Amino acid sequence: MPAAVVGAAAVFGLLIGSFLNVVAYRLPRGESLVAPGSRCPGCGKPVRFYDNIPVLSWLILRGRCRDCGTHISARYPLVEAATAVLYALVVAIRDDAASIALGLILVTALVPIVLVDLERRLIPNLITGPAAVAALVAGVALDLDGVPEQLIAGAAGGGFFLLAALAVPRGMGMGDVKLVGLMGLCLGRAVVPAILIGLLAGVVVGAVIIARLGARAGRKTAIPFGPFLALGALAALVAGDALIDSYSDSFL
Repeated sequence: MPAAVVGAAAVFGLLIGSFLNVVAYRLPRGESLVAPGSRCPGCGKPVRFYDNIPVLSWLILRGRCRDCGTHISARYPLVEAATAVLYALVVAIRDDAASIALGLILVTALVPIVLVDLERRLIPNLITGPAAVAALVAGVALDLDGVPEQLIAGAAGGGFFLLAALAVPRGMGMGDVKLVGLMGLCLGRAVVPAILIGLLAGVVVGAVIIARLGARAGRKTAIPFGPFLALGALAALVAGDALIDSYSDSFL
């Protein structure tokens, strides 16, 4: 992909990242995503348009409100920058319109999902639902032949996690089930390594927590699983198909 296109994707990702900050903060609180505009959490004054430039404004103001000096969390520019990197990565490594669209849909959903799940231990239906519809629309519009794989991967991944959620209700939530279904719609067969990587990451972190806190306290420590699934999904975006092909060539 030409460098100019990748750069344009990064700039667009900065803008989308700014909006995703709003989604991650307001959506779980039941607030409107469009009104009122951005305001200082300290003095409540509206943020001027020139103070709302992704990443740059935060750096110029040194992470503080222009009016009252209230500290503005570094989370905001970090989310904007991370979204820009993810957008650029998807455009750089994907080689057709359908896979680019599905990759962008997935990372756009994953960013606020991770933030909300870390803060609230919740994966909102208002993110996974519209993203799933968008993935299906993109598949039908851009790669109709790939839709059966989308549907099979989404149903298989979501169905597997649904069984796990029913078997161990405290270990898996329905939000995780829906997220895996979305991952299947966006990743197709690459959802398999995505799930495996997510499970492995979760096991490793759980083992570390148990080692530090002890078995009894560690098992009682609640850990949101969405971020681990997101990690697996990002890994699969980059190398999922290659992992599937390598396994097929070696063992099938």
